[in-house]
Amino acid sequence: MLRWTRAWTLPYRGIGPSSSSFSRLPIAPSSSQGGTEPRPLTSPAGSDPCPTLDPPVRPVPLSYKLLDGEAASPPLVFLHGLFGSKANFNSIAKALAQQTGRRVLTVDARNHGESPHSPDMSYEAMSKDLQDLLPQLGLVPCVLIGHSMGGRTAMLLALQRPELVERLIAVDISPVETTSSSNFPNYVAAMRAVDMANEASLSSARKLADERLRSVIQSASMRQFLLTNLVEVDGRFVWRLNLDALAQHLDKILDFPARQETYSGPTLFLRGGNSQFLPLSHYPEIRRLFPRAQMQTVPNASHWVHSDRPQDFMAAVQGFLA
Repeated sequence: MLRWTRAWTLPYRGIGPSSSSFSRLPIAPSSSQGGTEPRPLTSPAGSDPCPTLDPPVRPVPLSYKLLDGEAASPPLVFLHGLFGSKANFNSIAKALAQQTGRRVLTVDARNHGESPHSPDMSYEAMSKDLQDLLPQLGLVPCVLIGHSMGGRTAMLLALQRPELVERLIAVDISPVETTSSSNFPNYVAAMRAVDMANEASLSSARKLADERLRSVIQSASMRQFLLTNLVEVDGRFVWRLNLDALAQHLDKILDFPARQETYSGPTLFLRGGNSQFLPLSHYPEIRRLFPRAQMQTVPNASHWVHSDRPQDFMAAVQGFLA
């Protein structure tokens, strides 16, 4: 059961993804796209005393899966969180495509999943990737649904290009810095420290990585979530995440770019009842940037609301679309 709230007063407990999932459902044909990373622009050297402008953000061709549906209604676009991939929303995307009849897009963020690696991991860059992709696919205006890091990307895109966003759902995240409530820096450091050079199989590499991560990450479900990023490439076992870029930009990922504009479209902030990512103190900034924001709590859900309580999550999405 969902509970509508205006003040968030439930106790906060630990976070971690659940193993909950949907049964497989029939789906419409899907499409995918990938590509190579464009080289970032650099400013020419010189003695000009004027301040050097930052190079323009260059989009990368994101990997995606598109489920077919009726073109008359705005499509649903799902953006995953840090360390995730488009596969995190597979079951939910299939179910919502079937239940709503809408087109549903799931996307790998840059430096995640099957999307290209890039040294730039800013929210401006991730927003630019979507500004490039969504019109190409004819999916604007859309309903943007972003979890955690993906929620902040969705927020920024709505603020920058409101004409592309029919409505917005931010899942267990706000436009306020969250460093104090996150163990993510420790996760990145632990993953970078794992040496899998001598492992003979993917299963042995995952076993080794799980053992190495256990000292830092006690949650078995969190370790299993991270281990979905361990893959074999040219006979070597590596993290498909660009951990160097994540480590370099983690402070920016855990914050939100300062913005003055507002997004006046319908907006839902959906939080987990057991999560610590959306405290009451964030409410004024949410209302400043998103004056039509509604707040809704999913009881008994951690930060990974869609994984812990998938049926309640889908009910919240469909209720907001109605």
